[in-house]
Amino acid sequence: MPRTLPAGVEVTSPAPRELWWELIGRDGGALVTQTPTWLDCLCAAWPLEDASRLYRFDDGRLVLVPLVRHRRRATRLLTEESWPGWGVGGPVVPDGAPDARQARIVLEDLAARPALRVAVRFGPRAAPVWGEAVPGAFAPVDRTTYLLDLEGGFEEVWAHRFRQQVRRGVRRAEREEVEVEVDRSGRLVPQFQRLYDESVVRWAEQQHEPLALARRRRRREEPPRLLEAVAERFGTSCAIWLARCGGEPAAAIVVLRHGTHTKYWRGAMDRRLAHPVHANHLLHRLAVEDACAAGSRLYDMGDARPDSSLAGFKQSFGARPVASPAYYRERLPLTAADRRLRGAVKRVIGFRDA
Repeated sequence: MPRTLPAGVEVTSPAPRELWWELIGRDGGALVTQTPTWLDCLCAAWPLEDASRLYRFDDGRLVLVPLVRHRRRATRLLTEESWPGWGVGGPVVPDGAPDARQARIVLEDLAARPALRVAVRFGPRAAPVWGEAVPGAFAPVDRTTYLLDLEGGFEEVWAHRFRQQVRRGVRRAEREEVEVEVDRSGRLVPQFQRLYDESVVRWAEQQHEPLALARRRRRREEPPRLLEAVAERFGTSCAIWLARCGGEPAAAIVVLRHGTHTKYWRGAMDRRLAHPVHANHLLHRLAVEDACAAGSRLYDMGDARPDSSLAGFKQSFGARPVASPAYYRERLPLTAADRRLRGAVKRVIGFRDA
């Protein structure tokens, strides 16, 4: 049975869209992936539906938790997520953080949901009160997000946050006359997807993973229709930056924007073309400059495992690691079973983490 909320607390689900947008506008730390637009993209790519919850407290405080669940009746009670598998979700809180009691009420209500699995991913700028209020029913999963501070504008970032190796790489790309175009209409989606397919081949080789298995896994985790939905629904707030070497597509990145938050979302490349001329350094340099010009305060470079080569790449731009943990509650040991199965498959194929 769902838990009964304390007197004076009301919940509306799904949350009214107009109010959601209003609360996003009043939450200075809101992220691209906490918007209704991101939820709509997820629902377009997978059989999901809006299960967001709006909490109204007796003192007037509003807290909105973006949430999705399966829309098919047979799997509707399987999971409710906010949304660890698809980016940072977590509470949207206008006008400052809630008090400890309010945070605890929200999280205890989520823990009591009837789904077999409930998961919440907090953003890197979430108030400490959320972590302090997490009930014991939730198990933590460490995640690290890399954020580049854009305070002071692009010249400050270029001179004092980009490391010398990045500035050197950018200059090399410019000398090699790497051509870059940016598309905000979705026109370059097919070219990005071709580069991404090329990247999957490289990743499979690096990880000693059968190519057919790698392709199947990647299409399940990031189906092409997700990028198509993002480009369509975000419109001009979705930029695809494409670098060409000798006229051939070499590398591309997808960058999303909402308010003062700019997010590097996805990247792909043909390594034989892009790596020698440092095409990715140039793409990020241009995207960061564009973010500064648009008034963004952060360039979010996404997650990476600390001490990995990917983390080193992001830190070379001056991005700093910030904890952005996920928490999950399960009525059956789904995560443990999935981890054991994946581990067994990796051992059989000799998988190596890249």
